[in-house]
Amino acid sequence: MLKRCYSFAFLLLAAPLWAQQNPQVLGYGVKGCDHYNLTYAGWQEGQEEHIAEYIHYRDWLEGLVTGLSLATGMDVLKGVDNKGALRRIQLYCDEHPTDDFFTATMDLVRILSSLK
Repeated sequence: MLKRCYSFAFLLLAAPLWAQQNPQVLGYGVKGCDHYNLTYAGWQEGQEEHIAEYIHYRDWLEGLVTGLSLATGMDVLKGVDNKGALRRIQLYCDEHPTDDFFTATMDLVRILSSLK
């Protein structure tokens, strides 16, 4: 269990370093928060093209969360469902429109990891 905690702590502490070293982030993680905000708004309005984009973001989030959870042996979303996580990411993106989706996602993971 202690090893898992160290692994998770390393991932959380290393995330800011990744941003400085051009990380290997692929797919929807590199898209900007401004794009996600447009997608989220269109999804809420039921616009087909935005629904498809929202599903891509959701799938990318599920892949990242699965990988982090397997690597750390912990539920990195602490039981938050995907819809709730995507809403929280949207709120982050509202405040930080020039950040990317990966950064917004990792902010949520960091917040949830600090909860007991």
